[in-house]
Amino acid sequence: MPQVDPAARDLTTLLKAWRQGDGAAFSALLDQVYDELKLMAAKRLLKFEGEITLSATDLLHEALLRVVPGGIDFKNRAHFFATLSLSIRALLIDHARARTADKRGGGLVRVTWTGTGRGGAQADMSDLLTIEQALSKLEQLDPRCGQVVHLSYFGGLEQQEIAELLGISVSSVTRDIRFARDWIARELRDER
Repeated sequence: MPQVDPAARDLTTLLKAWRQGDGAAFSALLDQVYDELKLMAAKRLLKFEGEITLSATDLLHEALLRVVPGGIDFKNRAHFFATLSLSIRALLIDHARARTADKRGGGLVRVTWTGTGRGGAQADMSDLLTIEQALSKLEQLDPRCGQVVHLSYFGGLEQQEIAELLGISVSSVTRDIRFARDWIARELRDER
């Protein structure tokens, strides 16, 4: 296997090299971000302790299997992490739908969303689906705000990490999260 030049270890450079067919670049890319991605998956799974039978490793590997063969032209680090985070989100949603259908005949339960998925109480599958529906509406209204909430709630990223990934200020991330929290709470209240 060819060695990747240490100067080319920058994630964006590795993404470009991989896109051009360099398998060694993909290997170096995974070596560089694997632990961070696994931590992102583990943080997300903590919210559903006992509800989801996947391990963080299984969740990450499944997400990678969904993303890697798709031939996505990753533009940069933010695009890569956002795509993997969306893949993790989709897997959790799929798992939640299957579990909810088995347990409750497919019915959804209304919830009140009080946070961004960090440090709060455990969620359950119906909470995840209800929040997913509201988040989908928010993403249509304000795509960046939806992406910020997605990276926080589903990706488990800190506000500083989100700001760096999206190239915005931490105060913008804070405003987006505050707006999203209020908007989603209102959306859930209006559904009652």
